Amino acid sequence: MGRRAFGLMACVGLVMAVSVSLSAGSAEAARKKKPQPIPAYATSVAWAAVPGPSLGAAQPIGGYAAGCIAGARPLPPEGVGYQVIRLSRQRNYGHPVLIDTLREFGRRVAAAGLGTALIGDMGQARGGPMPSGHASHQIGLDADVWLRLDLPPMGRAGRERLDEIKYVDYDRMRVTADWSDRQARMVQIAASDPRVARIFVNPAIKLAMCQRSWPDRGFLNKLRPWNGHDGHMHIRLSCPPGSPQCEAQAAQPDGDGCGEELISWLDSASPAIEHPPGHQPEPRVVRKVPAACRTVLNAAGTRMASLPESAPATVATTR
Repeated sequence: MGRRAFGLMACVGLVMAVSVSLSAGSAEAARKKKPQPIPAYATSVAWAAVPGPSLGAAQPIGGYAAGCIAGARPLPPEGVGYQVIRLSRQRNYGHPVLIDTLREFGRRVAAAGLGTALIGDMGQARGGPMPSGHASHQIGLDADVWLRLDLPPMGRAGRERLDEIKYVDYDRMRVTADWSDRQARMVQIAASDPRVARIFVNPAIKLAMCQRSWPDRGFLNKLRPWNGHDGHMHIRLSCPPGSPQCEAQAAQPDGDGCGEELISWLDSASPAIEHPPGHQPEPRVVRKVPAACRTVLNAAGTRMASLPESAPATVATTR
């Protein structure tokens, strides 16, 4: 071997040795580096513990799955065409536009003679990550509406422990015989509201909606296939005007969404994981919650009152 070749090999070996040494040093430094503390406003524990909404004008802050809401309002526990279920969870809060949307939705459901819509989880008093059940629902613009329409108006205690009707046969990936014109019409009513950005439903339910004859199929674009969602629809509003800190989602693809994308969802759909009663999940941490939410979390606000059987909720000022 020539002297020059030998010298090149020696240089390469030296570079490799230095590189290995630096890598080892970096790994050692990483091991010694202390983990960054998790701020309170990034944990579900903090948001679930706040006594009530913050005072002031309503403002959604951040994204649907990483944010909060200032100045949220409660949806009245019952109204024309709807009832809120599981009030003890204290998740019937949202932006005033969401409150107005749901109340109008109830009126349209009643006018259509469909029955009583059951409003499930909306958001917590100041939004933020929930300790269980949802990754989104954080900025006061999301609401779950159950698809069953067979129940008469009930007292609040009777609405605490209800079971969803599952409308999907996962062996066939088609809707069950319980699915009817009434469910389809209720979904269509919700999706036709211009304030609604999208509605998440099970892929089989999206297929059933696609297969129906509609005078105007434009609303189908808003129906987005998503795993689970076999007993309820998840309504999501667009960022309201005058909400500079609200992070909008990307626009929907053109078309009715009844083609290849839907087929791919049908091929891979699976039911949601059901946890037994009393299940206590680990606290959720969302590190991308905007720093502005720290102010919302710590702001003066109103205290959530107990909900008597027949009177609307009242609030008392607190810090």
